[in-house]
Amino acid sequence: MPLVTFDYNDFIDLLGYNIPKEKLIEKLPMIGGDFDKVEDDELSIEFFPNRPDLTSVEGIARAARAFFEFEAGLKKYDIAKSDISITVDPSVKGVRPFVTTALIKNVTMTDELIASLMDMQEKLHFGLGRNRRKVAIGVHNFEPVTPPFTYKAVDPDSVQFIPLAKDEYMTLSEILEKHEKGIDYAYLLEEFDKYPLIVDANNNVLSFPPIINGSLTEVAPFTKNIFIDVTGSDRKSINYALNIVATALAERGSQIFSTTIYDEGKTYSSPDLNPIKRSLSVDYVNKILGTRLKEKEVMNYLGKMGYGSTELKKNKIEVEIPAWRPDILHEIDLVEDVAIGYGFDKFEIDFPKELTFGRTLPHHDLLDSLRSIMIGLGFNEVTTFTISNEKDEFTNIGLEIGKMVEIENPIGEEYSGLRTNLLPSLLKILRENRHHPLPQRIFELGIVVDEHAKNRHNLAGIKIDAKANFTESKSIIEAVLRDIGITHSITEGNHPAFIEGRCGSIIKDEKEIGLFGELHPRTIQIFELEHPIMAFELKVEFLSQVF
Repeated sequence: MPLVTFDYNDFIDLLGYNIPKEKLIEKLPMIGGDFDKVEDDELSIEFFPNRPDLTSVEGIARAARAFFEFEAGLKKYDIAKSDISITVDPSVKGVRPFVTTALIKNVTMTDELIASLMDMQEKLHFGLGRNRRKVAIGVHNFEPVTPPFTYKAVDPDSVQFIPLAKDEYMTLSEILEKHEKGIDYAYLLEEFDKYPLIVDANNNVLSFPPIINGSLTEVAPFTKNIFIDVTGSDRKSINYALNIVATALAERGSQIFSTTIYDEGKTYSSPDLNPIKRSLSVDYVNKILGTRLKEKEVMNYLGKMGYGSTELKKNKIEVEIPAWRPDILHEIDLVEDVAIGYGFDKFEIDFPKELTFGRTLPHHDLLDSLRSIMIGLGFNEVTTFTISNEKDEFTNIGLEIGKMVEIENPIGEEYSGLRTNLLPSLLKILRENRHHPLPQRIFELGIVVDEHAKNRHNLAGIKIDAKANFTESKSIIEAVLRDIGITHSITEGNHPAFIEGRCGSIIKDEKEIGLFGELHPRTIQIFELEHPIMAFELKVEFLSQVF
């Protein structure tokens, strides 16, 4: 969870009201966090990652101002107009399509603000930004540049500038090869032949997103006016990130100025801090929470969580959701905040009305038996990620790309879908442990997901050793099936991950329920291994009627 460290006195200055430190430590976690460390006036608190607006001391102060009812309700910020604009060139649409910007004036750059701004930026990059893939934030000194700005994609060797933390000109390609940030995030641009760039009217480089800013616009202790750019692959996410950063600066007494974005013939004004309105049923709140709250009470608790609200007819409330709250996706999220505002400590403890005895589900008895058998055969159990990718699931074991359940917003290419079998996961475990002595025997009894998004249990085992062979894999699979009393037959199998002629297919009730054998040298080399490997994988659901 995001850990935010701040000075108690700085927090009180931001809050504008006095709260004894002891009361703050006792009550603040009820918003949805937990104090990690308290050392004199230095406080560290962890908030749930679904609240990116609480990744800075400024955001925490705003939330506390409402929660402690000093200023309950929706916080409103004044936005002045400016003539600053940025044009989105069509060339960038296939690379990193969206950008949003803001101008912040009259900034007082204290040590506390600099530390908070840097920390907030990194936390937003990691959480909301999915390690900069979805959102990347640039914070610039506005004075050295001349608007209007342009967001475009360019040839990697056609532009050079001095990046932050360097004193020499570098092309975009050189930055990815030599600069520390370039090396860390080069993978985000590896599939493109053009790279995104933000330049001013004189072609001065402000930012090479999502990698690094130019040193020309480096923020210094005497910076008064800040220009913020946020680029990414999702328009909603970059808007939320901009709103969080801009309002955090405004909490320090700065003034927010709007900018104009020209994008594919459309004009946008940013930042847009208008709240999102959603209807909330009081009956639904009471049904979920088991309470008997009235409309005014629900509105009061919403106010403690920083919402605006208006009473409607038919026992409903219109809720104004702050423009910096990306976590509110459904009516149930509002109910959760009503519960927080009400106070979890006020809910009555209730004991079960009936005494019952639990027992394992029938198929878990089978799973436990399989675990015991594998451990008895000398294998160590491992648990691996259910999330995988097409390369590991298909290409690396010789299969053509097939259907798998894809993740809509993956954090990286390595975690783009749900696995369809266990064998690649076990091979990756061996790869990470290839420096350990042989033999190594591991197994996993885990869930795979078929193309219809249905969970299924598989059992897979693998052994790497100089003497691992087909005969040993056959004896292992025969022992497993014998000990659970499964009648089966074995025929010659065919799978590209195995050596031809050293692969067996397990048949039960005329269905193939698994494969075993000796892995092909090609498969072994792809996973950077060097010794013979025997492996098997069983579809557990076909072993019993209990599934």
